[in-house]
Amino acid sequence: MSQVDFPNWMVEIQARVEKTLSRCLPGADIAPARLHAAMRYSVLGGGKRVRPLLAFAAGEVASADPARVEHAACAVELIHAYSLVHDDLPCMDDDSVRRGKPTTHMEYDEATALLVGDSLQSLAFAVLAEARLTDEPAAQFEMLALLARASGSRGMAGGQAIDFAAVGQQLTIEELEHMHIHKTGALIRAAVLLGASCGRLPPAEREALDRFGKCTGLLFQIVDDILDAEADTATLGKTAGKDATQNKPTYVSILGVTRAREMANELRAQALAALDPIGSRARRLAELSHYIVARQF
Repeated sequence: MSQVDFPNWMVEIQARVEKTLSRCLPGADIAPARLHAAMRYSVLGGGKRVRPLLAFAAGEVASADPARVEHAACAVELIHAYSLVHDDLPCMDDDSVRRGKPTTHMEYDEATALLVGDSLQSLAFAVLAEARLTDEPAAQFEMLALLARASGSRGMAGGQAIDFAAVGQQLTIEELEHMHIHKTGALIRAAVLLGASCGRLPPAEREALDRFGKCTGLLFQIVDDILDAEADTATLGKTAGKDATQNKPTYVSILGVTRAREMANELRAQALAALDPIGSRARRLAELSHYIVARQF
């Protein structure tokens, strides 16, 4: 197990992911050059890379080769980046700032941003398919299916559709949880399971990681809701207060900030408890759980 402390481990993984993403993305000098430049603009040089970090941490649990994990991690991050580009479009959240710089459609134009998202999505599956991630072809096919489910109408895109329909509505906490299990949680859960799938785990430990991923996905969203309500645009790197402005149901609007923070701590405890059967090999996942919550304090 790595003896590197968590901050340095995180910086190392972030740098590794950045290099791999840069290699995977077409060069800005390759035709169609403007589209490829916009893809690189949308992906590189920003973001905390939480999903790749989770993939690498889960890969450590499964004793996976990091050279294999980096492709799974980058595939998830490409899906995430595409979702942000589309989420910022005028027909969706209509935002002008992302990761501290103009959103893709503001820097380029709406049509280019739409094509960037489409291209990043297909590139994610090419990355996942073309690298040898496991010694068993059937297991790699399942990894492709897992990412497809997490990204589509039964996952992230479906959650976004529920979110869009919920604007101005009063949701119960159960309905809100259902939405975010899909919108945010599905891709975070996929990041954990894809990282683990690059190695080998007994079924009981894989189930433990699945529980951890589900809890962590909701935890991440609650903290995001708190930050949207309390942090400023400079801190967030995106427009603050958008949820309230757009009258979206959030954990803060339903529960209030104090109860939302309590729920975040409860979910962190559940996520950590899920790791108990794995023990010290889950150290990085536990540290990431603390890191996700610490963003609000």
